[in-house]
Amino acid sequence: MPIPSVESPPRPRAERAVPGWAGSLALASALLLALVALRWHPLMALDGSVADTTHRWAVDEPGLTHAFRILTDWVWDPWTMRCVAFVAAIWLVWRRAARWAAMWLVVTCALATLAQQALKAAVDRPRPTWPDPVDSAHYAAYPSGHAMTATVVCGLLLWLLHRHGTDRPLWRTAVAVAAVSVTGVGLTRIWLGVHWASDVVGGWLLGALVVALAVGVDLRRPRDRADAADGALS
Repeated sequence: MPIPSVESPPRPRAERAVPGWAGSLALASALLLALVALRWHPLMALDGSVADTTHRWAVDEPGLTHAFRILTDWVWDPWTMRCVAFVAAIWLVWRRAARWAAMWLVVTCALATLAQQALKAAVDRPRPTWPDPVDSAHYAAYPSGHAMTATVVCGLLLWLLHRHGTDRPLWRTAVAVAAVSVTGVGLTRIWLGVHWASDVVGGWLLGALVVALAVGVDLRRPRDRADAADGALS
């Protein structure tokens, strides 16, 4: 019995949808960036309220805080995520001769990192400070590099699985892992008091924008010969 697969979306439909998603994400990202840069008082007040509450929880729950530090510093660290993308790129070249997909993945991750660092330097937003910190972080706060990197890497890998087709159990597992990773890394950064809530939301939005733009680029090229011949990831 053939294994049911998650087929790639019809190219014309996807090509019509991507510009709309990219435009909406770009607008939302630009709006949030402007509010943060202008230090819009309602947003600053909300960030402060969320930070005060979560920091109090973090101090009161040292065991949970320690577990979150392990997750954010090792499992969901940006360099861990980039290594996952690099390993996936090697696999694409080695097992499927999918050189375009591998290059697309690596270049997109590299450009996302450059954009993230440029925005941090441009906005130069201070991180939360505490008399009793439970964790520390370097560089400017906006956007959250952890949230943006996780969104980019997970989004790109999900797109590759969806575009080339895979069996449903693997697809559902991948979606679940991606959702937990992207959501979890953002929440842990707020809990540990090293990011404002809007830093994390900004990272999610910018990461999703990068994925949408990269998907648009990918849809405009023909599939690799090995992909077309094989139709499903194995």
